[in-house]
Amino acid sequence: MAQHILALAAEEAPERLQAALQSLGEGELGDMVTKQALKGRETAALLRGIFKGSPCSQESGVLRRLMVYKHCVPLVESGDLHLAKVSEIIGLLMLEARQLPGRALAELATFFVDVIKGGSLSNGKSLELFSTVLTALASSKECLAYGKGELNGEEFKKQLINTLCSSKWDPRSVIHLANMFRDVPLTAEELQFVVEKVLRMFSKLDLQEIPPLVYQLLLLSAKGSKKAVLEGIISFFNQLDKRQKEEQRAPQSVDLEVATMPLDQLRHVEGTVILHIVSVINLDQDLGEELIRHLKTEQQKDPCTALCPFSVALLLSVAVKHRLQEQIFDFLKTSIMRSCKDLQFLQGSRFLQDLFPQKYDVTAIILEVVENSAFGWDHVTQGLVDLGFSLMESYEPKKPFGGKVAETSYGLSKTPAQQACRLGASILLETFKVHEPIRSDILEQVLNRVLTKAASPVSHFIDLLSNIVVSAPLVLQNSSSKVTETFDNLSFLPLDTVQGLLRAVQPLLKVSMSVRDALILVLHKAIFSRQLDARKAAVAGFLLLLRNFKVLGSLSSSQCSQAIGATQVQADVHACYNSAANEAFCLEILGSLRRCLSQQADVRLMLYEGFYDVLRRNSQLASSIMQTLLSQIKQYYLPQPDLLPPLKLEGCIMAQGDQVFLQEPLAHLLSCIQHCLAWYKNTVHLHQGVEDDEEEEEEDVGFQQNFEEMLDSVTRRMIKSELEDFELDKSADFSLSSGVGVKNNIYAILVMGICEVLIEYNFNIGNFSKNKFDDVLGLFTCYNKLSEILKEKAGKNKSILGNKTARSFLSMGFVSTLLTALFRDNAQSHEESLAVLRSSTEFLRYAVSVALQKVQQLEETGQTDGPDGQNPEKMFQNLCRITRVLLWRYTSIPAVVEESGKKKGKSISLLCLEGLLRIFNTMQQLYAARIPQFLQALDITDGDAEEADINVTEKAAFQIRQFQRSLVNQFSSAEDDFNSKETQLLITVLSTLSKLLEPASQQFLQFLTWTVKICKENSLEDIPCCKGLLTLLFNLHALYKSPVSLLRELAQDIHACLGDIDQDIEVESRSHFAIVNAKTAAPTICLLVLGQAEKVLEEVDWLIKKLNSLGSDTSDSSQISNQTQALEKGVILQLGTLLTAYHELVQTALPAGSCVDMLLRSLSKTYAILTSLIKHYIQVCRSTSNAIPGRLEKLVKLSGSHLTPQCYSFITYVQNIHSESLSFAEEKKKKKKEDEAAAISTVMAKVLRETKPIPNLIFAIEQYEKFLIHLSKKSKVNLMQYMKLSTSRDFRINASMLESVLQEHNTEDAENEPDNDQSSTAEQPDENQEPKKKRQRKK
Repeated sequence: MAQHILALAAEEAPERLQAALQSLGEGELGDMVTKQALKGRETAALLRGIFKGSPCSQESGVLRRLMVYKHCVPLVESGDLHLAKVSEIIGLLMLEARQLPGRALAELATFFVDVIKGGSLSNGKSLELFSTVLTALASSKECLAYGKGELNGEEFKKQLINTLCSSKWDPRSVIHLANMFRDVPLTAEELQFVVEKVLRMFSKLDLQEIPPLVYQLLLLSAKGSKKAVLEGIISFFNQLDKRQKEEQRAPQSVDLEVATMPLDQLRHVEGTVILHIVSVINLDQDLGEELIRHLKTEQQKDPCTALCPFSVALLLSVAVKHRLQEQIFDFLKTSIMRSCKDLQFLQGSRFLQDLFPQKYDVTAIILEVVENSAFGWDHVTQGLVDLGFSLMESYEPKKPFGGKVAETSYGLSKTPAQQACRLGASILLETFKVHEPIRSDILEQVLNRVLTKAASPVSHFIDLLSNIVVSAPLVLQNSSSKVTETFDNLSFLPLDTVQGLLRAVQPLLKVSMSVRDALILVLHKAIFSRQLDARKAAVAGFLLLLRNFKVLGSLSSSQCSQAIGATQVQADVHACYNSAANEAFCLEILGSLRRCLSQQADVRLMLYEGFYDVLRRNSQLASSIMQTLLSQIKQYYLPQPDLLPPLKLEGCIMAQGDQVFLQEPLAHLLSCIQHCLAWYKNTVHLHQGVEDDEEEEEEDVGFQQNFEEMLDSVTRRMIKSELEDFELDKSADFSLSSGVGVKNNIYAILVMGICEVLIEYNFNIGNFSKNKFDDVLGLFTCYNKLSEILKEKAGKNKSILGNKTARSFLSMGFVSTLLTALFRDNAQSHEESLAVLRSSTEFLRYAVSVALQKVQQLEETGQTDGPDGQNPEKMFQNLCRITRVLLWRYTSIPAVVEESGKKKGKSISLLCLEGLLRIFNTMQQLYAARIPQFLQALDITDGDAEEADINVTEKAAFQIRQFQRSLVNQFSSAEDDFNSKETQLLITVLSTLSKLLEPASQQFLQFLTWTVKICKENSLEDIPCCKGLLTLLFNLHALYKSPVSLLRELAQDIHACLGDIDQDIEVESRSHFAIVNAKTAAPTICLLVLGQAEKVLEEVDWLIKKLNSLGSDTSDSSQISNQTQALEKGVILQLGTLLTAYHELVQTALPAGSCVDMLLRSLSKTYAILTSLIKHYIQVCRSTSNAIPGRLEKLVKLSGSHLTPQCYSFITYVQNIHSESLSFAEEKKKKKKEDEAAAISTVMAKVLRETKPIPNLIFAIEQYEKFLIHLSKKSKVNLMQYMKLSTSRDFRINASMLESVLQEHNTEDAENEPDNDQSSTAEQPDENQEPKKKRQRKK
């Protein structure tokens, strides 16, 4: 039959063809098509023949065509046909579909919907036909029956799509359907239906099927709904990530029914999806813009959903396209900064923590992205690297003052900028560890920045480099050429950078001979450079090499594992060879360094400071170093036993023209000798074996004996020497303007240094012998005489070095030993000898002040001078010892006892207290992690507690109690005995220690209660103490609960103390805080209260912004509305209490100046924040039909009754006090015209400056009232009934005077005419009445 139809179709005989087709039944026709298709012969020709014989003009033809269509769709989907055959059939059907009438198209489309609902699509090929049918249907103008009514083609298509999207889809056909909709013309609404349906299907699909579906969806988004597509994809993967994390946290609790997805599979799918999105964004830039726009808006609402690991990875991949890079990095950086700032903001306020717990940390999310990128996300790595460097550069440390390590040494990053910079470094380090291909790129960029940013601090880049080298020294061997290139520029870099850089690459020097050789070559050149900095860099480099390349037989085991070549395998076989090679290498370096001993003082100084460390690490070099030092000191030592002074000081200076320079830092040289000798005696002698060469031993003993004799002789002769022997006495010239003065200053500093070095030497070798301690005191007498002269001269002439105390030469270790001996050594055998030193109060004061100086240096720079000054562990131990002594000395001997015998300078107790304050600060900055051990070390009673058992809060509370007692004693002492300086220090110590208390603990609450009690009971008139105490109170209170009620009480006290602006009103005296008195109320306490009020306003402002972002979020309404209500309640209560505080302050007769100025500005800010709250409620009224809460109405009423009228009265008061100062100046001017011209202009300028905030305040009040009117209209509640009409303006109309002029009355009233500016002195109309009525005095 098929052949017959084909033949008829070929004969062009339509009637016969139609008749033949008519004769076939429905089933026969279908079977014929199926058979022909399965045979694979002439199927298309048969279908063409059938269509030819079924013209659309005849009803039977249309029905036959429909029958063929309905038969072909299941046939195509059956999977029995070859793909080429399927394409041929579908192509033909698509061509013919256009000819079908509308109702047939409608029937066919409905048939397709039923097929899709039935889930019988297998390969989705027939959907190409469906898209054509829908397109044809949309353009059909016929009225089609739908249900009981009729629709046109476009509407019919819309109903079909709606039905389709509401029905169940087979997961296998989702991708085909998404692809099909790309070819269908869709309206925005239809597109939204489709996109939402496809997104809902995500969760029903297998993970592997998601990437192709996402791709289809992205292509579909070219028609629109970009935001919905991106939002759906991001939110889906965010949920998957969260679920994955929960499963990892509690794997045992996961239901067995829920199939867990393998982590690596999820990450690979995410990576593929990101690649798809990036590739589509490359074709469609608008999608990229939409992504950034969407994330920005999301972030305003809920940062948690906006920046999740998936969205950050997506952004970083997109950022590789330069057009969007800047926008993306700006967005990420502001998000990071905002997150850090919010975190910091929340940490300072318990009120905010309770209302808005921070659940979100962007830094953790970004580091999670780095971790995830290990699963083959190569497209993210470049973005991560760029972001890391961008963060480090945008928030790099500012130029530190007072020390090179100020930034890097502190363990805690404090400011948000520091945290952002630290995050940048972490991103780069982690990316370096995870991604091998990009390592050389990161290293190169870090090195380039160290070189090019030499002018600004590069400590953060050097820290990063150090961490990179430590994490993979062997990997860096491949990039060693980059490191050696950097070495070529060493001589042009600042010394700090050079030292940091060499320390950072030091592990690399041990594994790479070529790098080491390159460095030595560079350093050799630098030693002979013209630039002083280059020579210093060379010395620093050589000392580093000497410290780290051990020679065979060296004693200390620290850092002695020596790596061999590239293998880094340690084997004893090689160790011998290596150490031997090291010895030759080290001796060669020492030879180079000896040449430096004839260079400038700065270069020698570095050597003297470095030799001790070299010895400690490389004991086999002892003999060479000691010989070098011996030959150096012999140039200045005078051996004759009776010759005074014992050292040639004139050899230490050099004159060039009329300028004098220090050539040899002799005291440093002696100090180096003293430390090296002490170390040598303690260490080498103990280890010297029998097999050592006698000759070498004799040589060693020779220099040791030489040094000891020399130091003893110098000690003896220094004690005998008078100041005149050094050409120094009271009459000598110490001014820095003359050559002689400079020379004398240098001599004085040298002699004082030498005395200090000898004090340490003699104390250490003295072994508590009385004679040696007599020598120590003799040396101190010499030191002290000079010190006194320098101080005295400094008082007369400010340009003398003496006014800046020279750095002490005592080492930190010795200071702790000395203090312990002087104050805490109770051994019977030591008593007699120590009595010698204890008898001198000056010496005791000196010992404590040196300790103070050392701690100060440690606090500012993170290290101290002298041996072990850069060893954090030794410094920590010394600090603990010093603290124990100072604490005992301060608490056991009160300052009052000491005062009587005091001549001048600070008492020892005060110095101890100052030292303790600095130590507590230093501990929190440098050793935050070790505070438990520190507090443990101070507590003598409990020496054996386990580290884990240490309760920091309890231990800190114990220390706090000691200082509380001292402070109470100060307050209860007689007025003459009150020591302001000591009280200030005690308050600061308490503030510092209070940071160690856990805010939720009982001890914290006790301390807060005690502080409140002190402020309430003590009428303290000392301004700095009052300031410190109130600041402490506010800081503590903020960590417990909001301090607004406290502010109200203080404001009431200030009002009662200073009186009212209306002199006829007597203020009821309700004294809460005795600390508020006539002396302290203004400006001190007033400014502090206003400063604290500003902080509260900032918090409220922050909360209102959060409220607005929550208001714009439409998801999960019940939870959000509860949070919104809690926030609104908190904001209104805060503002309400704050208004009552301002109510008191605005009625207070404050003195002109800073208080008035700050109060006016603060009021403007208050009104601005009230306005933003009203705006928030206007927004709420727009979006919901909720009535405004009664609380808000009360707040508005309070502002209308208790604030606005008083503000206007206060403005008048301010203008009156300013006009008085003006008229006073005018009177002066009349008396002395010529002298006072400048004075009057000064007063005028001051008045103008201080009245500047008034118009701003009036504007703020009126803005507030304007938005109240808006809110009244929106909420149908008349809020303006509580507001009085305002009367203060930049101009005033004096109604009574206007009437008199208009009626031409006598001119008496006209004498009172005001100026037309804001500082007018005319009477002000009453604030409760309209301006045209006469003013009545308000009683």
